[in-house]
Amino acid sequence: MRRVCLTLPTNRACAATIAAVGEEAAHGARHFGAEVRLLILDSSDGAAHEEHRAAVRALPPVPGVVVHHLDEARQRAFLREVVTRSGVAAPERVLGLMLPSGVSYGACTNRAFLIAEALGCSSVHRRDSDSRYQYRDGAPVLPLHQELTALGRRAADVTGLVTRSRLDPACADRAVALVGGSFVGEMSVDVAEIHALDPGIYREVVGLSIPDGIPEIWRGNLIKESFRGAGTAPFTGDVTTLTRVSPTRVDMCNIGLGREVYGRVPLPPATDTIGSDYFLVHAVHDARLPGVLHNRHIVNYHTGERRSDAGFLAYQLRFAKFLLATPYLNSVYERMTAAGDALLDDEGRIRSSAVAGFVRDSTGLDPAVNAERLDVLDRCYRKLDGRWTAVADALAERREKFLAEARNDMADFALLIDAWEPLTRAAPAVASVLVP
Repeated sequence: MRRVCLTLPTNRACAATIAAVGEEAAHGARHFGAEVRLLILDSSDGAAHEEHRAAVRALPPVPGVVVHHLDEARQRAFLREVVTRSGVAAPERVLGLMLPSGVSYGACTNRAFLIAEALGCSSVHRRDSDSRYQYRDGAPVLPLHQELTALGRRAADVTGLVTRSRLDPACADRAVALVGGSFVGEMSVDVAEIHALDPGIYREVVGLSIPDGIPEIWRGNLIKESFRGAGTAPFTGDVTTLTRVSPTRVDMCNIGLGREVYGRVPLPPATDTIGSDYFLVHAVHDARLPGVLHNRHIVNYHTGERRSDAGFLAYQLRFAKFLLATPYLNSVYERMTAAGDALLDDEGRIRSSAVAGFVRDSTGLDPAVNAERLDVLDRCYRKLDGRWTAVADALAERREKFLAEARNDMADFALLIDAWEPLTRAAPAVASVLVP
């Protein structure tokens, strides 16, 4: 029986999301005969954690659905045993990269990948606690349906199951490695206020997320489309495309990945850095692995905490760290794009050693590039005034720390890639720790 992992990482109260994702897991088991491991990685505490426990208990039992609700103590116990068995160098450092004290979008997903390996799953399907499903005719629009339809199948065999194909015929014998959609609703990054205050500053700030060398006519369109997902149009019917999926067309709350991808390379474990979890989408695209893009978009919304003054400041600092990570990541993406098919081994799997080398080489980037980026943010945010001045002050206070962290995060990523194969090899022997 096909076994898959549907995961929901969370550090906030989201009982309604747990119930909704539970319904999606049940759909996967009923319609595809799959064994769905519903994995809730719970970093919340106090009342929120108790609320989640109650939500899990309230899930109706469904044949083929197994729920794993793991708090950080159980996650740490699993990880420590895996790290010990793996024999990796610097075990405490590796453990810290897998379960850091700060918020890490990459690390929480890496834990899902490693647990999926332990459980014998063939794919991981990720959702987020600050998103909801669309509804049509009273029923939720579930992305898992498209993910299980195509993921892992030979691309040529999927051609008749999709609306259209734009895949290079040379890639037809490769397995579909990624199936994803985007989001509708609020922007995925909190920059709408900047646009409302000053569109010119918005273009300058968001422009820092666009790779250098993009022609100006395209650059303007990319800035206009950035962080807006699929807009606001509601779902009216399925449209699916077999293609090399562009990283700009999918969201990590709406994605399924095959183990031939995440079993080879993890995500960057950088803390307090948005966007760090998109690396594998780029890797799949650059290695010319087939994917399916669908329109079962998830509804994105901003939580109340994110709208508070403290939440606003924390988020803008994470956005700034993303902009500082971008030059390093872009240098890796350029190398992966140039490698193309050579990024794959003889079995069609991503060569982790090559990726690790590209990541390690990126640490030689001139730090002056990021110093200039911080200067741009400081000037722009002070011109916006109001609460943006507090963001500029916070960035100025953390300037040297953030510049060093941007480089060190890539060095940590290279180390984790080197450790990934021993970790995934050791994980199945520790599956007993995960018993519900």
